[in-house]
Amino acid sequence: MPSPFPGMDPYLEAPEIWEDFHSSLAGKIRAQLAPRVRPRYYAALTPRVTYEEVTVERARSVKPDVSVLKVSDRPLSRGAAALAPAPIKGLVTLELPYTEHSVEIRESGTGTLVTAIEILSPVNKRPGHEAFDAYRKKRRDLLRSAAHLLEIDLLRAGKRPPLETPLPDAPYFVVLSREERRPEVEIWPIRVQDPIPPVPVPLIAPDPDAPLDLGAAIQAAYTEAEYDLRVDYEGDPPGPDFPPQDLEWIRCRTRAGSEGNG
Repeated sequence: MPSPFPGMDPYLEAPEIWEDFHSSLAGKIRAQLAPRVRPRYYAALTPRVTYEEVTVERARSVKPDVSVLKVSDRPLSRGAAALAPAPIKGLVTLELPYTEHSVEIRESGTGTLVTAIEILSPVNKRPGHEAFDAYRKKRRDLLRSAAHLLEIDLLRAGKRPPLETPLPDAPYFVVLSREERRPEVEIWPIRVQDPIPPVPVPLIAPDPDAPLDLGAAIQAAYTEAEYDLRVDYEGDPPGPDFPPQDLEWIRCRTRAGSEGNG
């Protein structure tokens, strides 16, 4: 079943959904671009693993409790000291692995990076997290290189990568930095009410840009992963509040979707 939204579904920003959606979307982008750029280029998925501190409740929802093996039922031998129970019990901070995927367009034969497609995640938009600094460094390195950079930001929360140009009021953005036009960038603001227009993926001149239908990739990921069975559309979207007019439109959209499903 498709998402009730024409472009980005804001309910996919939920922490329990996002990591899976991020990976699914990266795979759909790669699958869409691969036949469009061959044979001179190929599209590759590049994983990046970091660690995220999580609450005990969330950790238990994604990772079972650690088991303790039972070694023996035999009583302690004589003379062994009696074990005293700990006077205090507490909780330790847990870190779970968090996997992100980039999509890279590389030249066949040489493996030269032509275009890096980065789908931003909560961890690389969170100041103070190691992934925040790591992504800023990677971004600087890409902007100093001969590769193009396409950044897809489908998250409202967090600190966006720096731009000299103030961004308009929109929840989502796609930003393209072409190597030959830096420091100029192309910016696509994305409203929740609108379909997402296809965006260009630059190649090596004089080859024309490859089109990326991001909206189709989002819908394909949504349908294949059956997020309609996992997303709770009863309440408002997770994350920062939308403006009142946007929130009312979202509520009408989800109500219409639930009535249609019924």
